Amino acid sequence: MPHSTPIISTIVIGLVLAFAFGVVAHRLHLPPLIGYLLAGIAVGPFTPGFVADQSIANELAEIGVILLMFGVGLHFSLEDLLSVRGIAVSGAAAQAFLAVPLALALGWWQGWTPAAGVIFGIALSVASTVVVLRLLQERRLVETERGRITVGWLIVQDLAMVLVLVLLPPLAGALKGEAAAQSSVIQSLVLTLAKIAGFVALMLIVGKRVIPALLHYVAHTGSRELFRLSVLSVALGVAYASTVLFGVSLALGAFFAGTVLSESRLSQQAATETLPFRDAFAVLFFVSVGMLFDPSFVFKAPGALLATVLVIVLGKSIAAYAVVRLFGHRHATALTISGSLAQIGEFSFILAALATRLTLLPESGRNLILAGAIISILMNPLIFAALDGLFAKSERMRGKAVAAREEEIPTREPVRPTSLTGHVVLIGHGRVGSFISAVLERSVTPLFVIEDNDEVVKGVKVRGIEAVSGNAADPEVIRVANLSAARCLLVAIPDAFEGGQVVEQARAINPLLPIIARAHSQAEIEHLKRHGATIVVMGEHEIAKAMLEEIALPSMSTVAPEPQKGSESGSLASERRVTGRK
Repeated sequence: MPHSTPIISTIVIGLVLAFAFGVVAHRLHLPPLIGYLLAGIAVGPFTPGFVADQSIANELAEIGVILLMFGVGLHFSLEDLLSVRGIAVSGAAAQAFLAVPLALALGWWQGWTPAAGVIFGIALSVASTVVVLRLLQERRLVETERGRITVGWLIVQDLAMVLVLVLLPPLAGALKGEAAAQSSVIQSLVLTLAKIAGFVALMLIVGKRVIPALLHYVAHTGSRELFRLSVLSVALGVAYASTVLFGVSLALGAFFAGTVLSESRLSQQAATETLPFRDAFAVLFFVSVGMLFDPSFVFKAPGALLATVLVIVLGKSIAAYAVVRLFGHRHATALTISGSLAQIGEFSFILAALATRLTLLPESGRNLILAGAIISILMNPLIFAALDGLFAKSERMRGKAVAAREEEIPTREPVRPTSLTGHVVLIGHGRVGSFISAVLERSVTPLFVIEDNDEVVKGVKVRGIEAVSGNAADPEVIRVANLSAARCLLVAIPDAFEGGQVVEQARAINPLLPIIARAHSQAEIEHLKRHGATIVVMGEHEIAKAMLEEIALPSMSTVAPEPQKGSESGSLASERRVTGRK
């Protein structure tokens, strides 16, 4: 391939195939993660056609791990963990204590060392945070008791895995039975723990002050570009420095960088700014993992693969169900939590890659982990479909109409429709949406807000405003806004693509509803108008009009530019009404 370099071809072909397979997976109602893994298999050395550079893919995957761990740290909530600490710690420990002996037995059958069996069991005991959180969000369970328990459970597992990843390298020699290593393992372990303690102390004492202060300073410059760069610099810089100066893993450094920033009010903005980069490099991480998998292994060791899947899907679920029931929760709650945790994902991949590199886990073990992850993630939607059917059948047997009583289905939290009429429906409560809601609140105008940030929704509800957490592009969410009786719809989200979906669905519900949306370009204006928006306001145009109006040019009407199509219908007058300008 002329004029191409390995790094460019690896990134381009990896991302393009991940996109293609991800779209197919989404179309089949499967997590896109499955598509990313399949893309990796397609460009791996075990399948025909293009073979990506494995070493480059691994380097890119390290960046993905750093940003994934930084994101985990940003969303780490000590308060949430403490609220469910008993059941979360017990549940995570129970799953590990059940998975490890079963894995040891499987390893003995395969001829592995005991150390390989233990590592294999630990990898099978950890659920995928990415998959579980997406599942909880789709079913609106994050803010429920079931959701809080599951998230706390995931946090405990993530913290335990961080500790395993940090301690595994210094323990590698002893686990392999090397005599010299066994004699110095305590010294090596103490030295590693001392380095970790020094790094953690530095982050908590210095980093907790310096990092938020630095980001606050950059935020006040008003440059979004600099702020985005500062967040990436903190994530990557702290991770790299932790390895160079303290010998601590990149993953732990990134996790603590996110943790010290999570208490800052800029944490949500930091998460938003790094999301595109985190998603892109996380995709490359999953692609690199898929490259390691040999598809023919499925036919070479079907019995071992079946046993692995049973440990993940059945063994872990039994342990989780028993713990939840022992803590006094209902049968339905226990089934929902155990079903959501019945798969493995990103941390299992990271541990498998590290253990294989340290020659603690044979390649067959890594292949079993990858195949088990793919199969268990594929099975997860089927498990919940089966649970939905089970609960529906149970209700019918008790003579209840499930269709009329959606709240009886424990695997999906219902969204109750608003009873407001003549109200304004506001989509998005960011900088624009919060200004609008403040003005409407003062004018005592009935308001209903749809926002996908749970923390923002909590704040809106505290003010006595009806709000729901979710994506307004979801038909089930937009229906609860009672658009047929609404006064108008204001689409204040900055994403014109998502805004177009919202506008299209709203127009289908109420063909006569006035819909006002925002845009950042002429193309976005045309896109939103095409989907049914009544008025589209472009912020830059309105700012220019307001500035020209302030200087009160006598002939302004003859020199002012013509309004852009889609934004002319009373947009300036609307601004005057909202801001209270005379």
